[in-house]
Amino acid sequence: MINSIKLLKVKYLPNKLETGILYVSKKYGIAGHLCPCGCGNKIITPLDSTEWQLTIKKDKPSLYPSIGNWQLPCKSHYWIRNGEIKWSYQWSEEEIAAGNSAEEIRRKLYFEKLESKSSK
Repeated sequence: MINSIKLLKVKYLPNKLETGILYVSKKYGIAGHLCPCGCGNKIITPLDSTEWQLTIKKDKPSLYPSIGNWQLPCKSHYWIRNGEIKWSYQWSEEEIAAGNSAEEIRRKLYFEKLESKSSK
């Protein structure tokens, strides 16, 4: 289990990721890292208005919202804040379902808002 992560800006995500590195391709709007719990799974986070937002301060990355690996056996849940892994608790199946539903509503509202702006 690791508690920090370094930023590496890349054009393409490499096939083999290294532990403790958040690879970010702004060109392709994606970030990737190995799950910090140590399970070895690749975690890919799309970067856009309806997914994750990346901020960088003094070369230290933050991703919002949290990363919940609910589909993986480890079910790890954490935040990346200023280059630090902030561990959170594992959500119950009910919390996962509610979170997925809330995300879907947020995306729908976002795209409805864009559509209404473009039709004006």
